[in-house]
Amino acid sequence: MKLKQRVVLLAILLVIFIFTKVFLIDNLDTSAANREDQRAFQRMLAGLRVALDPRLEHTLQSPWEIAAQWVVPREVYPEDTPELGAVMHAMTTKKIVKADVGYKGTQLKALLILEGGQKVVFKPKRYARDYIVEGEPYAGYDRHNAEVAAFHLDRILGFRRAPLVVGRFVNLRTEIKPVATEQLLGTFMTVGNNTCFYGKCYYCRETEPACADGDMMEGSVTLWLPDVWPLQKHRHPWGRTYREGKLARWEYDESYCDAVKKTSPYDSGPRLLDIIDTAIFDYLIGNADRHHYESFQDDEGASMLILLDNAKSFGNPALDERSILAPLYQCCIIRVSTWNRLNYLKNGVLKSALKTAMSHDPISPVLSDPHLDALDQRLLSILATVKQCTDQFGPDAVLVEDRMTLSHL
Repeated sequence: MKLKQRVVLLAILLVIFIFTKVFLIDNLDTSAANREDQRAFQRMLAGLRVALDPRLEHTLQSPWEIAAQWVVPREVYPEDTPELGAVMHAMTTKKIVKADVGYKGTQLKALLILEGGQKVVFKPKRYARDYIVEGEPYAGYDRHNAEVAAFHLDRILGFRRAPLVVGRFVNLRTEIKPVATEQLLGTFMTVGNNTCFYGKCYYCRETEPACADGDMMEGSVTLWLPDVWPLQKHRHPWGRTYREGKLARWEYDESYCDAVKKTSPYDSGPRLLDIIDTAIFDYLIGNADRHHYESFQDDEGASMLILLDNAKSFGNPALDERSILAPLYQCCIIRVSTWNRLNYLKNGVLKSALKTAMSHDPISPVLSDPHLDALDQRLLSILATVKQCTDQFGPDAVLVEDRMTLSHL
């Protein structure tokens, strides 16, 4: 064989060797990552049932101190949370030492201080479980049970970006009124035999109070994030105008995502992928009201998008508001870990997992069956949307690796 032919042959063999090595390494890495996703999913399933048990492993710390130490820039609570049940038990049983009107906003809520100084947000029951909220997808009062369900869905999806929420029954006459501020107390009234209050907020009206069953009121309590983690509010790039006849740019500009990708903090870092995770989360729960969102302050786009205020959800199980998925179908990218998790939840697993996760909550059953069925149907729509993207652009362009090491040291 001539020297020139040998050189060409060696060059071809070298190219084949390099290509094979790279291909194998890539597949090994992907396979290892997928195996870790599978293991994380199995760990999540094993820890779904959270018995509300007062026992703490760290007996020198209060449940509030333990929960505060869980918070890091990319998680509100860690994957392994053996004391989650104890913290949630404290949220639903600790004595209320002060009650005030809720922080400013559009919907009725109360700010409670529990024994030990922990703040929680109380949202009262306004609807029966089977009530259908008609109209726009963001219509109606806040749904307290939606906050509970959304928290457990956050656990199931592996995001861990929603503050802890649990159901609680409170006696308005004996637990709230004796410790209420004058501002809150001034909104109490009696309607028939029921104790009611209407609070202070943008849409709060004396003519539309929230009423207990006698004195006992069902609601949800959301754990206030530690003060050492101040929040920064951002306008959601896919927010609605809430004006009849006036569309937001994303509603008519199919290339809108390209413009978003050029603006901070979406031009680098994890924030755009967080937006897409949140769109998937919101579509599953039917939340079309995320016009703003919060992250931790001065994070330069590195911290997570925190899944706060999920109460405009689970209003109508028959309404699938596809526009909620606009960040996904306009950008056509999704985290590989999110994609894997969604696929593990197919074939009724999501409904079963959420039902199991909520079974120990004090206000169980948290959701009606039609809402649980709707979750499985919406999951199929999400998977079909991603498939359309991969068919158009290829999986390498759509499925994005974004795995961060999260430290709780």
